[in-house]
Amino acid sequence: MSVSSPLLKMAAAAPKPLGVRFGLWALLLAVGVGLAACDKAPNAGAAPGAPGAGGPPPAEVGVVTVAPGDVGLITELPGRLEASRVAEVRARAAGILQQRVFREGSDVKAGQLLFRIDAAPYAAALQSAEASLARAQANRTQATALANRYKPLVAENAISQQEFANAQAAQQSAEADVAVAQAAVQTARINLGYASVTAPIAGRIGRALVTEGALVGQGQATELAVIQQVNPLFVNFTQSAAEVLRLRRSLEAGQLKGAGAGAASVRVVLEDGSEHPQAGKLLFSDLTVDPTTSQITLRAEVPNPEGALLPGLYVRVRLEQATARDAITLPQQAVTRSARGDTVMVVDAEGKVAPRPVKLGGQQNAQWVVLDGLEAGEQVMVDGFQKLRGGAPVKPVPWVSPGERAASATSAPKTEAK
Repeated sequence: MSVSSPLLKMAAAAPKPLGVRFGLWALLLAVGVGLAACDKAPNAGAAPGAPGAGGPPPAEVGVVTVAPGDVGLITELPGRLEASRVAEVRARAAGILQQRVFREGSDVKAGQLLFRIDAAPYAAALQSAEASLARAQANRTQATALANRYKPLVAENAISQQEFANAQAAQQSAEADVAVAQAAVQTARINLGYASVTAPIAGRIGRALVTEGALVGQGQATELAVIQQVNPLFVNFTQSAAEVLRLRRSLEAGQLKGAGAGAASVRVVLEDGSEHPQAGKLLFSDLTVDPTTSQITLRAEVPNPEGALLPGLYVRVRLEQATARDAITLPQQAVTRSARGDTVMVVDAEGKVAPRPVKLGGQQNAQWVVLDGLEAGEQVMVDGFQKLRGGAPVKPVPWVSPGERAASATSAPKTEAK
């Protein structure tokens, strides 16, 4: 701005006192310097990135730092629960059912009384067998005494050898009759015991299949109830034969290592997605493949101390069969899957983003297990992909999962409004 403006000329031409003229000149000089500085300053209203204005800051993206380690490979398979022991309680004695002495749906112990059948006929049969045994024992005593009396007489030829032989035969026959009578007594006692139906195993008993007054055991062993041992439970599941063969090849090639008997774990996931707190163990893997489904049957044993799991329940089984060495876990949203392969976005030290192909080994806890393609310390993008603008650099920040974010928000102290 030029100082020789019409305003200054007018101010200079007007006659004024010396002090007033000096103050006016100083004020006009300060205004002129300020306007000149404003002409040289950049345009404050210019758009970001325009000439003469600073560029936008780099976009923040969430990243995770690669940390290799041993990762157990989890396979999730469908399965069904099965009681470890099942016993059908049947009537082994024929008669009228008189009493049920257990509560349906309760836990029973082995040998506990469950039902009472009319025992009067069996008690009478036992008494008759005991009487027959007493008669046989009396006959044996008589025959033994006769044989003992004939023994010295035959040495003196007072009696014939035939008479002594007959006495000995009578003694042996009497002893045989005693043995038969003892067996009959034992049989009668067993039948009498069958009138009291007891639990063959410990477990949980279901509903009674017959009621008091029913005729049971007539011609066949009538089923009265079912006892199932629910602690522990068996879970039966199947796995593809092709997957088993692929796992064995990876183990033989050294890419994976076996989980081992002590490290292997079996987890049961219920239909609502909750996981049973007790871990199970794998019992066996079948040696044959089902020709109709190409599946191999496996069985695991799962503790069930609280009885929360029930036989016949459909579940998902998470089985750890092997462990990947120096593997990496990444959130699922960090991996892009396509027909060309699996890739991730890696952020270098200068903030530049570049795609990187990786090799996946399966899923675990909503994360991908990366077997190859990344190095320790590298940063992999998890979110913020929509902020990428060509080759513009980004600012990596540690990624926080939604669960951790919600947990931190819940645990944060609330400030009271004043």
